[in-house]
Amino acid sequence: MARIKQLSKQLINQIAAGEVIERPASVVKELVENSVDARATKISIEITNECRNIRVADNGSGIHPDDILLAFSKHATSKISTDEDLYAIDTLGFRGEALSSIISISKLSCTTRTKEFENGTKVTCENSEVNKVQTGCAVGTIMDVKDLFYNIPARLKFLRNPNTEFSYIQEIVQSIAIIHPTIAFELKKNGKTVLKTTAQQDLKRNLKEIFSASVTDNLKEVLKTDELAGLKISGYVSIPSFTRSSKKDYHIYINSRTVKCPIFMKAIDTAYKNLIANGKYPFVVLNLEIPPTDVDVNVHPTKKEVRYKNTNQIFNFVIAGILGGLSNYKETQKPTTNYSSENNSTPQDNPNVVEFHPKEKTLDVFYNKANDEIAIREDLPIYTPTNTYNKPKETEQQKFLVPEETSPEPEDIIIGQYKNTYILIELEDGLEIVDQHIAEERYIYEKLQNEKQIASQLLFISDVLTVSATECQLIKDNIDKFEKFGFGIEFISDTELTFRRVPMLLTKVPPKEILTDILENIEGNSIDIEEHILKTTACKASVKAGQKLSMWQMQEIIKKWRTTKLPYTCPHGRPISKVIPHKELASWFQRNA
Repeated sequence: MARIKQLSKQLINQIAAGEVIERPASVVKELVENSVDARATKISIEITNECRNIRVADNGSGIHPDDILLAFSKHATSKISTDEDLYAIDTLGFRGEALSSIISISKLSCTTRTKEFENGTKVTCENSEVNKVQTGCAVGTIMDVKDLFYNIPARLKFLRNPNTEFSYIQEIVQSIAIIHPTIAFELKKNGKTVLKTTAQQDLKRNLKEIFSASVTDNLKEVLKTDELAGLKISGYVSIPSFTRSSKKDYHIYINSRTVKCPIFMKAIDTAYKNLIANGKYPFVVLNLEIPPTDVDVNVHPTKKEVRYKNTNQIFNFVIAGILGGLSNYKETQKPTTNYSSENNSTPQDNPNVVEFHPKEKTLDVFYNKANDEIAIREDLPIYTPTNTYNKPKETEQQKFLVPEETSPEPEDIIIGQYKNTYILIELEDGLEIVDQHIAEERYIYEKLQNEKQIASQLLFISDVLTVSATECQLIKDNIDKFEKFGFGIEFISDTELTFRRVPMLLTKVPPKEILTDILENIEGNSIDIEEHILKTTACKASVKAGQKLSMWQMQEIIKKWRTTKLPYTCPHGRPISKVIPHKELASWFQRNA
């Protein structure tokens, strides 16, 4: 074996760069985050030379001339100084590795000035060597990276084609631009602007600028705080009828830092579980504010992974925030999150803050990093507001919903039925088409969720039903869940059973049909059984497609559906209604609205 020797500074930095700088997008991320930390209000990013030349300019605070050389040395930073600081990080950067890594694998020049000086400083870096001269420039910093990976040919071979590499860059810039609406961003590729924001000062207007009105028109605001825990979640989520085919539009942030957090993503999936179809995903922009001492962002050099002090609390808090937003709940006050340990205020101190907690059991969440899987123990919770202080008594349907306005809604103008399946409603600005079965199914599903005791009917005569031994045992193991929803089952043998009692809603539905539907859809665990009992009961009890309804029946279905918390889809994820705008209808006939 060769003798041990000290590696050169250049080689040490290149090894470190392998962790921090994976591709051109990594350079963009580090430099743009530095600009954000410098409190810039304008950030410009220009990409050329097949993504190997990167220029990031900002109008931030700049770098002090006495610190400029130190800024490019390893583990040098202005953002932390003590051990305690590492566990209370409130900036995007803090490791002091990025610049030293970048100059070891590229040719970089930096021009910078702080407002205290009339002249600026320019440094040139190559092979980890840094030279400094005085120059004239505006306040702020310009980082000009050229020939990325010029001295590491092996790394160049692993880069994908320039268009793909630029798509990663665009994704990074977009992600940072989304959560910083007060900063004007511009991203150029070979001189052409591909992304531009104008510092709208408002998240929703910022989203409209980055995406489109077709996205923002389908978003619901999320705002939930827990002053006692120092938690706040804010942002926007799409209504269940507006979906994507992948999770690419899960834009999630912890203290305004872009993260890839499996706990956060699983919470989103859980919130939408019974609202959208399998294989479809919502559009989400959510920022979780959490005391820095309760989250560890120093897990990986890229800072995308995080660990929470209380995973269960975060998981349930995110779910409650999303469901609150989809239910049109909005806090009437927006208190600032206080990270002080002296904050002893409680939710009762603020009657405008509604705390959401699981109605029954909490969830235990376990993340297995080795196989990237999350296990959840205990039953899924049903979220309802728990504070009853200073609030009038509410009906079951109002428990989750805090309406924005107290004035009664005008009664719907129902035109009639189409194909004895769809109810047609005249709106002020269009025509609404509602699937009668799905609308009533959503109402019954939510009503059953909130019922403490479901009314049932005794059956004096009932057929003997044959099931497999495995299915019979599964029903026995979960008999309490069947009883909870009004079913009484008697076991005759290991493969035979009969219904002695069924929910009042299902007295006209053959028990065999009910049980077959439940057993066909379960996957063998108790969470699925309870959920499918609930779904099956709601489905079987609802008016059927093709059933002719009187005007009164249609009015009742629509009136009840309008009271639901989540009136977008049925429990299986199918959309309930479709609105055709009047302008679109008029255009079919070449009319001017």
